[in-house]
Amino acid sequence: MKTIVIKRIYEDASDEDGYRILVDRLWPRGITKLRAKLDEWSKEVAPSTELRKWFGHKPERFEEFSKLYKDELKNKTEELNRIRTIAETQNLTLLYAAKDLKINHAVVLQEVLNDNKIIY
Repeated sequence: MKTIVIKRIYEDASDEDGYRILVDRLWPRGITKLRAKLDEWSKEVAPSTELRKWFGHKPERFEEFSKLYKDELKNKTEELNRIRTIAETQNLTLLYAAKDLKINHAVVLQEVLNDNKIIY
């Protein structure tokens, strides 16, 4: 498997990004489609609206959020396996809009994808 990295959508695209997937449910403010340079937008792997609103990017909720989000991802095995397949042949960059670089859903998603367990 090639590298799976996470990156804020507000950072400039680079050749090292490889395949670029926006993994937010909502389109990021102030970003045009041209500037985003996306290969795709996968809303399906983003946290549910209810979970996202409950979390509110509060650090004290991140541990519980991570657990609940991983539970949601268990129902997204087809999409996760499809994304892993992309990462087998090229670098993959998961793009997100959250301000916090360490406490966001892309961190959790990256961990799940890097687990290397193909789920059927």
